[in-house]
Amino acid sequence: MDEAGRGPLAGPVVVSAVILDPERPIAGLGDSKLLKASQRDGLAPLIKAQALAWSVIVVDAEEIDRINIFQATMAGMTRAALALAITPTEVLIDGNKVPRDLHLPARAIVKGDASEPCISA
Repeated sequence: MDEAGRGPLAGPVVVSAVILDPERPIAGLGDSKLLKASQRDGLAPLIKAQALAWSVIVVDAEEIDRINIFQATMAGMTRAALALAITPTEVLIDGNKVPRDLHLPARAIVKGDASEPCISA
């Protein structure tokens, strides 16, 4: 699971969660900040087509203003994991924090988007 949008001052935070099929690895996954836009655009339909489950959650600016960016990100992560059509056996999260209200086995991995395909997806 990974997020985007924590840098801008007045926009939403978008969190995605993906369960990949271990039988169908997707070549080219990596830290999205290091990929060209054309690479990301090419990977998106592959991920959607080949993933066992995926979800995207948008936490809007109003909620961010109300509860702060960190809490909004944690809430988005919990919502993204719970929105998956399949319950994950373990949630891998890019970063160093696991949401307190995520009642699933979870592990935070610093720079996980560079090492875990399900995070970089």
